[in-house]
Amino acid sequence: MVKKAVKKTSKKAIAADHSTEEKIKEAAQRVFIRKGFAATTTREISDEAGINYALLHYYFRSKEKLFDIVAQERAAVFFGGIYPIINDETTSLDEKIDGIVKYYTELLIAEPGLELFVLSEMQNRPERISELMKANRGLTKAVIARQLKDARPDIHPMQLLMSMLGMILFPFIGKELFQQTMDMEKTAFTKMLKERVKLLPPLIKTMIGI
Repeated sequence: MVKKAVKKTSKKAIAADHSTEEKIKEAAQRVFIRKGFAATTTREISDEAGINYALLHYYFRSKEKLFDIVAQERAAVFFGGIYPIINDETTSLDEKIDGIVKYYTELLIAEPGLELFVLSEMQNRPERISELMKANRGLTKAVIARQLKDARPDIHPMQLLMSMLGMILFPFIGKELFQQTMDMEKTAFTKMLKERVKLLPPLIKTMIGI
């Protein structure tokens, strides 16, 4: 009976630890997005998470470590999420382009500010992104690369990826500027972003001539 009670308590403790860590990371992401890394304090993150400051320090020790963990996890979601799409043997190149645009647009709308963490990782720790891509077979070994080679052997797969990411990401990176310049409400601009799910694929396909 004692062993069972200890085991049950241990499971509860692990679940509580995981819940607290996730709460801190989610709060940190919101504050980092609002204020930027330099202007954010660990006190603000603990207040946002609704926990004791000492507890935050117990889990993550420093703001730098917390930012690194959050940025790395979000970058993994960003880059790792497309691998089922680009390695699908049952879909065409056309369908993969549609799927990539849809995935990233919906992801960035659902997670405001995610693009900032991705850019941070790409700029400051490109080796992490490279390791992640290699672990997932890499772009050049993906099914989409083979399909692109069949359709346009003169175009490197990275050209396609860079062009697509540029067209998808830039409106999200500059959304505050665009909204102010066009005097547009957030809901109206989000509607415009959603429209790009249908607008972008034909432009990309025309650009690469397929």
